[in-house]
Amino acid sequence: MFRMPYLSQRWKWPKVLIALMVFELAGTVGALALFGIADPNLFRTKLWQVGSDNGFNSSPSQILYAYANYRPIPKIPFVWSQTITAFNVAISVLSTFILLVKAVMFTLHIWYPILGTIVNAAITVLWCVSIYGQAGPDHSDPEHPSNTAWYITKSCSFATPSGNHHYCIMAKGTFAITVVMAATFFLNFILGVWSLIPTAAQRAANRIEVDEMQMKDSPVSENNSDRDWEMKGLRSNVARTPYTPRTLAFNTLDRQLPLRAAQTQNQSRWA
Repeated sequence: MFRMPYLSQRWKWPKVLIALMVFELAGTVGALALFGIADPNLFRTKLWQVGSDNGFNSSPSQILYAYANYRPIPKIPFVWSQTITAFNVAISVLSTFILLVKAVMFTLHIWYPILGTIVNAAITVLWCVSIYGQAGPDHSDPEHPSNTAWYITKSCSFATPSGNHHYCIMAKGTFAITVVMAATFFLNFILGVWSLIPTAAQRAANRIEVDEMQMKDSPVSENNSDRDWEMKGLRSNVARTPYTPRTLAFNTLDRQLPLRAAQTQNQSRWA
């Protein structure tokens, strides 16, 4: 396993991580349901028209007016475009996939804080883009500029005469779910950063591991190991040397054989 000596490999508060997964599951299910219902254009253009009727933003008919008068087609604001709707569906599906993978990897103890921090940072940015898209500005009509979508800052009673009150409530709900998801992933990101900071005990253990690795890789330890192997080889060679009478004779050139030594002692006594 790849280890980084200055980063922790364990979650400091695993129970908090599990609780965030539960909130993430609830938010992901809600986001999938609401964004799936809103796709492709259930209430986006209708709320755009309600805002135009009340003078809050531009009118969706400006595109038809430009076509009819052969004028340049104005750019559709991001808040009223199909892009933001498709983006919301894509990010909700991606969050569901990440939640499933995260749960499996956490169960297998391989969902490390460094991996969670990177993933949560990326998903947090995507949900923040979704928040901006749903509550973004509309400056396409200079006479009716809008810095924030009207259904975010105003009451849904403005949509009641046209029969779009429930669509306004649904739009507020999707925006609320988006904020909840962004906050959940941001808290996951903060927990990951906090878990990456090793404690004093982990720093001491990492220093000991690094010192041991350096000792193993140092040339002194290699020389010592070579010497040990050489000594073992010499001992094994000595142990394997055959012991024959000839080797006994060569090894005892300066000594007398036992029988000859006994004869010499007897001669000295009789003399």
